[in-house]
Amino acid sequence: MQNNDILRSLRYTFDFGDDQMMRIFGMGGLEATRAEVSDWLKKDDDEAFNPLSDFKLAAFLNGLIIYKRGKKEGPQPLPENRLTNNLILRKLKIALELKDGDLLQVLELAGRTISKHELSAFFRKPEQKQYRLCKDQIMRNFLQGLQQQYRNPANENE
Repeated sequence: MQNNDILRSLRYTFDFGDDQMMRIFGMGGLEATRAEVSDWLKKDDDEAFNPLSDFKLAAFLNGLIIYKRGKKEGPQPLPENRLTNNLILRKLKIALELKDGDLLQVLELAGRTISKHELSAFFRKPEQKQYRLCKDQIMRNFLQGLQQQYRNPANENE
């Protein structure tokens, strides 16, 4: 998945305004202007579209963790230069304080059912035999499930 798609999806899911987006980037250690944020959120075919690098998305996700959970003691983690869907999923899990069951439930909201073993394989170290790459479709389903959970008030009563 493109980083810009992930950023657009998270903005929509949590209904972040431009000021919040800039603040979250700042919390992650990256000062972003309103114009930059606007260009990252544009559709790919817009001439003002600007691709979002892994480093900048990592800064946003680190900022999202701080925004949602508060700043932790000691030095803050530096944004990674290279992101994978596995790492993005891990950062979202941390930011939203999701347990494995919560992640499975979010995926089910988007119509995707996977086992707890399949899910745990996404969070293993790449050198481990049980490690599994989180493919774009799983990430898409997870982001769709988050939208269902956070934007659909009918799910609050379930």
